Order: sequence, then structure tokens, then C-alpha cells
Amino acid sequence: MFRHQGKSRTLQHNLRIAIILSFVAGIVNVSGFLAFKQLTTNVTGHFALFIDDVANFEFWKGTIYFLYIFSFLFGSFSSSFLIEKYRKNKRLNVFALPTLIECLILITIGIVSNFVEMQYPDLIICTLLFAMGLQNSFVTKISNAVVRTTHLTGLFTDLGIDISQLFFTKYNAQKEKLKSNIKLRIYIILFFFAGGLAGGFFYSKVNLKLNTLIIGAIILLVSLFYDDLRYKLIKTRRKFHQKRMAL
Repeated sequence: MFRHQGKSRTLQHNLRIAIILSFVAGIVNVSGFLAFKQLTTNVTGHFALFIDDVANFEFWKGTIYFLYIFSFLFGSFSSSFLIEKYRKNKRLNVFALPTLIECLILITIGIVSNFVEMQYPDLIICTLLFAMGLQNSFVTKISNAVVRTTHLTGLFTDLGIDISQLFFTKYNAQKEKLKSNIKLRIYIILFFFAGGLAGGFFYSKVNLKLNTLIIGAIILLVSLFYDDLRYKLIKTRRKFHQKRMAL
């Protein structure tokens, strides 16, 4: 799901990566909100608050919301930059780079929270938004803009549009594609919701607090290395089969 690109990419690949990443985004969203009472997976609300402060001439107060927005933007830029820079390296899975950086961020925040008092919560919020910018950018690129996993506003909009088109005969030729898109978006929404429930449970009920982010990182790492191991196994089997056929 992390390797296939372009025409070789199927609905199943997009479904798998959407399930994993939306679940992780749900965990980060709830954990960040419970810890800091701020949104840590999207910037829509932060932009509204930034504009409100600017409108009230409270420029300094609004600076923090600008930093939140910039952190998400910089995460998106960094992810895309790394992918483009190393895309020609055939031996390297370029989409693994932003994924590993995201894992490192989540694990570091979780571990550090056990030993250091969070005196600078805004720094942690910016870091989480940077991680979500990384994720949203690379999943957008790998899926050709079909999958986005860190916020739901656009998903519900697209879902409503796709469902409405099923009622018109002029879209009959596209019906299968529409159904695939609807299925994908419903999966993302459900697993974002499930990730949020899991994040809330582990954060509050199990009392893991920000260690909950480590669970998200582990899920990402397992899916990433499972994908690579499966790819290597398939490649080894093909070589073995080719050698047998040659004999």
C-alpha cells in the first residue's frame, strides 16, 4: 500500500492505507485535544481564530494560530520535498521517509511526556500539526489526491456529491467508480472515528496520556514494514519461480 504508485495503484491499496492513516489521525486528533484543548490534525479552526484576532487588532495573540497553520504547511512541504528529491532512487521507498519522521515525532512526544513537564504546549501542538501535514501530503501524493486522512470536512463534502450523482442516469457509466469512491470515503470516516474512540479510551480510561501517540506510531511502523516485507517476499518467490522455469 506504500509502494504501488500511478496506474499500478488499485482501490484495495488506497483502502488499506486510508484505514491505517485515518485511524492514526483519529488517535492524534483526540490525544492532542484532550492534552492541550487544541486541534492537532487540521488548521480550519485555527485559521478562523487567527482571522478573529487580526480583526480585533490582537496581532500578537493571533501569532500562535499562524504558527499552527504554518507548522501544518511546513509538514506538507517537507513531505513533498523529500518525496520529489529521492523519487529517482529506485532502491528507496520514498514514501517511507515522511512516515518514519511522523513515527519518530509521535514516539518522541510520548516518551518525553513521561519525564518532562509540558511547559511549552504550543511547541507540542506545532509538532503534531507538522506530523499531520507530513501524513496528509504523502498520502495525497501516493493516492493521486484520492485519499486524505487528517480531517473530514472535504470528505463529507465529496461523499455527499458522490451519493447525489448516483441518482442521475447521466452518471451511469461512472457508477462503479462512484461506488468505489463512496466506499473509500466511508472507510476513512469510520476509521477516523474509530481512531478517535481508541485514542480517547487509551488516553483517559487506561490513563496512558500522551503515550497514546506511541500506539499510533507502532501501527504506522507495523504497516510500513509489513508492506516492505511482503514486497520482498513476493519478489523472492518470483525469482525462485523464474529459476525453476529456466531449469
